[in-house]
Amino acid sequence: NQLTIQRHFAKLIKVKIVRVSGSALAGVKAMNSGGFEPVGRLLVLLGLFLVLLGLFLVYGKHIPFLGRLPGDIRIERDNFAFYFPITTSILLSILLSLLLYLFGRR
Repeated sequence: NQLTIQRHFAKLIKVKIVRVSGSALAGVKAMNSGGFEPVGRLLVLLGLFLVLLGLFLVYGKHIPFLGRLPGDIRIERDNFAFYFPITTSILLSILLSLLLYLFGRR
């Protein structure tokens, strides 16, 4: 019987045959459609974040004002150095918040 063969084939490729208007193949739906899509998106975003972080770590020292803004705390003595870039941190936080707000909207 052709319907039996279609059902067997549907089990092999993991699809569900839905009977619509009397036709067995009128609506074929995948059983696990979109199951890994959120995980895939998360991995892509994580990968992009790591690439951007790597580029920043390699080329960040070539940005002249980064870390030397007014308000960054820098104390250097003979055998001691303390550095806290508070203004740079606030500026980067505002920039990242703005980017996430703009691109995170759906």
